[in-house]
Amino acid sequence: MQKIISLAIILISVMVLPNAFAEINVETVLDNLKNPWELEFAPDGTIFFTERDGKLWVIDNESTLQLVAEFPASNTAEGGLLGLELDPDYENNHFLYLYQTYLDIPTHQNKVVRYTINNNQLTDELVLIDKIPGALWHDGGRIKFGPDEMLYITTGDATNANLSQDTASLAGKILRINSDGTVPNDNPFNSPVFSYGHRNPQGLAWNENGILVSSEHGPSGERGYAHDEINVIERGKNYGWPIIVGDSNDIVYTNPILHSGDITWAPSGLLYYYSDKIPEWKGKFLVATLRGEHVMVLDLDLENGVVNSAEKIFQGDYGRIRNLVQSPDGDVFMLTSNNDNDKILQISVLETIPLSVEANERSTTSNDYSLYVIIAAIITGILIVIWRKKS
Repeated sequence: MQKIISLAIILISVMVLPNAFAEINVETVLDNLKNPWELEFAPDGTIFFTERDGKLWVIDNESTLQLVAEFPASNTAEGGLLGLELDPDYENNHFLYLYQTYLDIPTHQNKVVRYTINNNQLTDELVLIDKIPGALWHDGGRIKFGPDEMLYITTGDATNANLSQDTASLAGKILRINSDGTVPNDNPFNSPVFSYGHRNPQGLAWNENGILVSSEHGPSGERGYAHDEINVIERGKNYGWPIIVGDSNDIVYTNPILHSGDITWAPSGLLYYYSDKIPEWKGKFLVATLRGEHVMVLDLDLENGVVNSAEKIFQGDYGRIRNLVQSPDGDVFMLTSNNDNDKILQISVLETIPLSVEANERSTTSNDYSLYVIIAAIITGILIVIWRKKS
């Protein structure tokens, strides 16, 4: 905008409009990590996260990074120190839960252990569930408390696909236990098993109505390829692996609400985003993908089994993405899994501020100047005003 006026005192007013546009901003919180796997926020804002090679870290409110513990976790191709969860009553009991792979010669096993943490020290170790079959691959590893305050656990088939159909085995399942390791009275098989027929489920999230959704890796050669799945998890249901890949007409098996067809996503962490901070994501599921190297934003009608929309973002920008976690203030923390110089990234919004500019002449001294008002830095709300002599 150019306006020739007398040299004057200019009154500039800035007005923030109700529905300002939002720009996504991604910043690095930590780098030089190796395969961070899970991250959780304590009620006071403290951040805990795991690295697959056995390290448990904490970032306190002063942004100080401290190693809490290092476990002799068997860092297999996919196993190690994986899932991390805090108790629903963490403020009072300081319970912290970990999913660990360990060597049990000649094979591997997985277990879920509860600790008490105070002053960044772990005490009172209690093994809640043990002897979950493990292997170099397909170790599952996600642990999450549901809205019913039960602890849900994803387990892989430990490269023995037939275990997934065996309800007496803990492999290839979604498990459900009480916070002390006991079996809830309403579990379907009088055991920790909640659902079965899974290959390698990696993500768990609930929507606002308490409906559970899981992400799961499809086959990689033994029974075809791809067909990664997003499943709506129900008590006692059979999700088909290894008998069914993708959709089935057999009512014995529960079909995924979405699968990848012949494309491989390798979906990992799953987040149901419920904050107003990033309006475009509110009420949608965000899926971290490893092979796909993107985040998938899913608008799912779970009651009717309909996918309203599926959008890929950050395609190839950060490599393999392991997990997504919502912070208490509505930002999203994203963990990469590239085996070298991995990062914890913070996704937030920069609000663009539409500007209303008024120029009012107050005094006249010269007609030799032009005024340029350049609204060039809308994102930061900076207004650039340039005076230039006409000559």
